[in-house]
Amino acid sequence: MTVLRLGYVPLIDAAPLIVAQELGFAAEEGLTLDLVRLGAWAQARDMLGAGLIDAAHMLVPMPVGQALGLGPALPGMDLVMVLSQGGQAVAVNRNLEDRLRRAGHDFAFDDARAAGTALRGVAAGRLRVGVPFHFSTQAELMRHWLPACGFVQDDLDLVTVPPPMMAEAMARGEVDAFCVGEPWASFAVDRGVAALLLPGTAIWAAPPEKGLVLLRDFTDARPVETGALMRAVWRAGRWLDDPDHRGTAAEILSRVIYLNLPPELAERGLTGRLTISARGEMRDAPRFVAFNAGAASFPWKSLAALFARRIAGRHGLDPQDAMACATRHFRTDLYRQHLRPAGTPLPGASSRVEGALAEDRTVAAERGGMILRADGFFDGFVFDPAAPVPGA
Repeated sequence: MTVLRLGYVPLIDAAPLIVAQELGFAAEEGLTLDLVRLGAWAQARDMLGAGLIDAAHMLVPMPVGQALGLGPALPGMDLVMVLSQGGQAVAVNRNLEDRLRRAGHDFAFDDARAAGTALRGVAAGRLRVGVPFHFSTQAELMRHWLPACGFVQDDLDLVTVPPPMMAEAMARGEVDAFCVGEPWASFAVDRGVAALLLPGTAIWAAPPEKGLVLLRDFTDARPVETGALMRAVWRAGRWLDDPDHRGTAAEILSRVIYLNLPPELAERGLTGRLTISARGEMRDAPRFVAFNAGAASFPWKSLAALFARRIAGRHGLDPQDAMACATRHFRTDLYRQHLRPAGTPLPGASSRVEGALAEDRTVAAERGGMILRADGFFDGFVFDPAAPVPGA
């Protein structure tokens, strides 16, 4: 067996890596995965860059930031597949919860416009919003959603907090709201410090959350191991997308060596059946997280371009150059090369218009057809990577 060291931060979206090892998908590919639990996203980036781990569970926008020169000087990093879509929740502290209820907000959990407008109406002063990293899908969701609901830049502070520390940061009064991956939003609810306002999928129906990231040097020098790892993780994601398997997955993830939490807490995010408040109110978010279904794991170059365009705008970088650079690090070529032998459905294109699908759609694939998941934004936003950049 070849041993590969993989770094992960304890979240339900680390499930494809954990399940690949625990249920034998890695062994079927001749691999043993040495899973290293990490405390923060910068640690994952730095350990990968230093060669202390072979691959990392990483926020999808992180390799984009690295590609644009906005991180430490490290070897080139490639996102070879997406590990999960969704799985995030937006929470508010108990003070904001009380204000929202007094204002008549019903915490319906499915209307991003109504929730954001209600929050704007009750927020006093600057709103401090916790996100797990400055280059994160959570940060992008907040930067998209809140301004569309009436917040302006001077109204907002995004505060970086490692996911397992989010509840504590809210309890200490360091953040008023947060957007974080499960199970840490539910953990804050159970601690009595937060109420859930929205799932991330209410803002963007298919937000790419985590990716499998390797050094370019590794993918070039060790193609056999790269392909074996990708196939093992893809098969684990396919297993996870069966609703009947989510309970077993919760039991595995909750073990002391992984999340070290009650299985019931891990199961909420996996099933989309969430307790949203200390009152015990329940909400269903049936498409809360996906690992593989509907091309969820495909590393669309248009996603790299979308994140690069937004990051470039905030950092004064040329947007066209940024998009061209970032797309080179989302390796659709490796996805096709290494997953084609596993029978993985492969889209005919490597880029698309992001946000264009209001419903699931059957499209042409390399072999026959395949279903793409709905990926619309709550406000109708779409991003065409081929469209001219305004002012360019």
